[in-house]
Amino acid sequence: MASPPRLKRRREFLRVAGKGSRAARPGLVLQALPGTAGPLRVGFTATKKLGNAVVRNRAKRRLREAARLMLGEGAPEGWDLVMIGRDATGRRVFAQLMGDLRGLLKQLGVRP
Repeated sequence: MASPPRLKRRREFLRVAGKGSRAARPGLVLQALPGTAGPLRVGFTATKKLGNAVVRNRAKRRLREAARLMLGEGAPEGWDLVMIGRDATGRRVFAQLMGDLRGLLKQLGVRP
């Protein structure tokens, strides 16, 4: 299962944050911007409030894997998503993290 294409530039993250919708669960925050051309793209971020580099990288690795499993094949076209790690991201049971992501995708209209 392939990972979805990535958002990498700061201006892409800022555009999603400024124009998109946002929802939160204990495991993560999801920002979504519909109507972009091309395939669904995903960006990942974790602020320094989470902890040192080890903690932030673990949170982002878990978010990347959740996105790969949830959005890898058959992802809806035309969305830009930003997944933001929270305090609980690194230590939350992975099944709960997947449930958080599934609920957020549904809440923001990315997935039916």
